[in-house]
Amino acid sequence: MKKFLGLVLLMMILVTATSTTSLKPNTMHTMEGTWELQSFYNYDGQEVTDTAKIQEGYRQVKMYYDGKVMWSRTDPNDTIGRFGYGSYRITDTDLIETIEYGDYHMMKALDTLREFTFELVLKDNTYSQISIDADGNRTFSENYKRIN
Repeated sequence: MKKFLGLVLLMMILVTATSTTSLKPNTMHTMEGTWELQSFYNYDGQEVTDTAKIQEGYRQVKMYYDGKVMWSRTDPNDTIGRFGYGSYRITDTDLIETIEYGDYHMMKALDTLREFTFELVLKDNTYSQISIDADGNRTFSENYKRIN
């Protein structure tokens, strides 16, 4: 009986030690959260040639949760609001957004293109989605900051 109790006690110690020392697996950065546009970059191939700050009153926000993306934009110089909704996925190097629906002007644009692929530079609290031309050159980026 003593041997049995000793074996049970040893098993409990091993189970407890295993559960308290397991390490969380390494994960890559996540897009999940709410992001606000901070600036735009223009590129000449691979190098940034110019930075454009956001105009006063202009606001663009993107939300990424559970594989879904939603964005909205307001611009005091444009009376037409903008929004879109769809799904997204990321790889080590790319952000791929597939827009399902949006405002009237977005829906017109979706007649020709629904999937948008960007080069992705993702850090903990910032990311850039960079447009690439047919020759593989960087042309333009939107730069975001996490706001939640």
